[in-house]
Amino acid sequence: MVTDQMKKIILIRHGKAESRNHEITDFERSLTVNGKVISREMAKLFRKKEKNPGLIITSPAFRALETAFIFADELEIRPENVKMDASLYFRPGIHHIFDMLATEGREYDTITLFGHNPSLTVMADRLSRDGFEFLTKTGIVCLSFPAKSWAEIKLNTGNIEYSLKPE
Repeated sequence: MVTDQMKKIILIRHGKAESRNHEITDFERSLTVNGKVISREMAKLFRKKEKNPGLIITSPAFRALETAFIFADELEIRPENVKMDASLYFRPGIHHIFDMLATEGREYDTITLFGHNPSLTVMADRLSRDGFEFLTKTGIVCLSFPAKSWAEIKLNTGNIEYSLKPE
């Protein structure tokens, strides 16, 4: 359970997307039908773990946005309450995430981010005190930190509360 003495970051990788082709950009790629089905299943599993995902921020790339909206629908969160942050696609480094947490997350103890690999796996690995191997498509990892504010979050200090992946 997250208290005012604890912060929690939940990282969710987008679902399975269309193959790359010359007709659409990487940014425009959509989830496959199977990617949507698995995203819905993972959203239901996530709902059993998390009653309140806090602030939801997603990459604006279409496949991440679709995944975030599927989760929001399952959690009964209105789409307009899902924020987009271009840095999750264009500048996904850990320091940009720290900046985002400090500015966007002030009033939240939990922040859920939807994005891409390799950046989400790298984030989970660098934030966790025990490291993290690999975040699969539609995979979820939850890290908690003993901190009163997001500014106190440091590398290699997070505890992995849980990690979920599709069957």
